[in-house]
Amino acid sequence: MLEGWFLWFILFWVVFLAFSFFVGGFFMFRKFLKKLPKQDGKSDMDWEEHYVNQTRKLWKQEEKELLEDLVSPVPELFRDVARHKIAGKIGELALNEKANCINEDLVIRGYIMATPKRDHKFLKKKLVEKNIDMKPYEYLF
Repeated sequence: MLEGWFLWFILFWVVFLAFSFFVGGFFMFRKFLKKLPKQDGKSDMDWEEHYVNQTRKLWKQEEKELLEDLVSPVPELFRDVARHKIAGKIGELALNEKANCINEDLVIRGYIMATPKRDHKFLKKKLVEKNIDMKPYEYLF
């Protein structure tokens, strides 16, 4: 029979594996939901990709660097996903407004709209560091 430390090791391992499966399943399910087609036939991720591809030529180097600087507080593991989601929202705004190029205003508004409210404090801190006035964007916070 199992006794002593080996029993505790096996119990710990079972709990750890179950926890890992639940966490992984949660994130996989979230991604699955984002990939499901909506009424228009495209999923959230399809639209995101569409906006990024349609506005790729509108980005200038300054705005790319600004976006990179704004997403720098995001943990590296999630940074690519966050950058793509934010770029999709910026692209959506640019296409809706028929902008000729992506500018600082679009980047900041898109960032605010694409991120959850709990992350806005990091954005505000970055905007203060870069001496960018937040008053025009207060209604979005």
